Amino acid sequence: MNAVYTSPNHLISQPCYKPRQFFSLARESTLSGRTPVIQIRGRCIVSACLNVDVAAHNTGKSKLEKTKDVIEMEGKLLVGTYARTPVVLERGEGCKLYDVEGREYLDLSAGIAVNALGHGDVDWLKAVVEQAATLTHTSNIFYTIPQVELAKRLVDSSFADRVFFSNSGTEANEAAIKFARKHQRHTTTNGKEPATEFIAFSNCFHGRTLGALALTSKVQYRTPFEPIMPGVTFLEYGDAQAATELIKQGKIAAVFVEPIQGEGGIYSATKEFLQSLRNACDETGTLLVFDEVQCGLGRTGFLWAHEAYDVFPDMMTLAKPLAGGLPIGLVLVTESVASSINYGDHGSTFAGNPLVCSAAIAVFDKISKPEFLSSVSEKGLYFKEVLRQKLGGNRHVKEIRGVGLIIGIDLDVPASPFVDACQNSGLLVLTAGKGNIVRIVPPLIITEKEIEQAVHILFQNLQVLDK
Repeated sequence: MNAVYTSPNHLISQPCYKPRQFFSLARESTLSGRTPVIQIRGRCIVSACLNVDVAAHNTGKSKLEKTKDVIEMEGKLLVGTYARTPVVLERGEGCKLYDVEGREYLDLSAGIAVNALGHGDVDWLKAVVEQAATLTHTSNIFYTIPQVELAKRLVDSSFADRVFFSNSGTEANEAAIKFARKHQRHTTTNGKEPATEFIAFSNCFHGRTLGALALTSKVQYRTPFEPIMPGVTFLEYGDAQAATELIKQGKIAAVFVEPIQGEGGIYSATKEFLQSLRNACDETGTLLVFDEVQCGLGRTGFLWAHEAYDVFPDMMTLAKPLAGGLPIGLVLVTESVASSINYGDHGSTFAGNPLVCSAAIAVFDKISKPEFLSSVSEKGLYFKEVLRQKLGGNRHVKEIRGVGLIIGIDLDVPASPFVDACQNSGLLVLTAGKGNIVRIVPPLIITEKEIEQAVHILFQNLQVLDK
């Protein structure tokens, strides 16, 4: 890719391989009055300003004042659904983020486990820019090549026979709910009533749309929007006996379970639990759905989290990391489930468009390599080892758990003050569970040096736990 900048009497053509370098040159060109042009495969794609607010650079305001302005304006313009951290992020590179005041952060949140390849991955950027210059969106009225190519990769690498694309994890789970109901209606014979109910588990999180919300265990998420979808029973995560007994009653359309719970607190299922669910579902015709929206696609060191258990679902939902920050979700299904779905049963305008699928192909092709997955496993083991060495002796640290690069530090006090202190020291981590878990989901490209830096910052802020 070449970045070409033009003005009436000026022409510069310069190879540009790093995203940071490219956008820096584009910004410099804009500020100097030249029009930046992106040239791909000999075609010039003109961008008038690349979203650079030139006037903002001439206001004389301090960076701190700009931060305050952005936060104040957001408070006036956006619906208040987010209790945001008072940081205005401006750019990212690898595992680092930078705010408008120039402060650097080591990012162990990865956009809530989304930015698996970090920020500004070169191959991802190339795929996005080239596809944007070729074809961005058509709707699902037409066939497109990137969608079919991505679907083939997903099917070839999994238990599944077919794919349904959506735009997010909650939409993927919403589709799985509909597919389960339709499958039961399609397969139930002899005048029997089809199974329509669902099982989900304690500490689970499946999304915020009304169907997925009904499957999410936290009462405070559901109560403001009742009545929501009926027919969901919540069981204790790991209680195979209770699940088996309920499934055998014949009223359960599908069981939704996360092989590793992210939002719920980094709790891992056992092979025995998942195998018991599989056996009971096989016996009754109930569908088993694995939600791998957060734990799937390499985060555990396996391509799919359930591969570690050698237990396979009828459907699997996926979203967060697949398109490297662009919105995508999907449901992988067996042929048996797919055969129950007809034209018009479900759909989406934006889902699986050429742009997002090209981005996802770039991400998938990197993460699915065996050496990449092995590196995730190795870094995950190293991360937990260093955490236990430095933090394990603290009286407030109950447990350090997780698989690969989805790690939880279980505290006996609320985690938010600790998370805030780490942020002030240049480290971004998340909370989980009932607010007592420090959730670590870094980009999968994190280095051992960055792991050591992160643990050092965590260690330095342990005194906050005593306050």
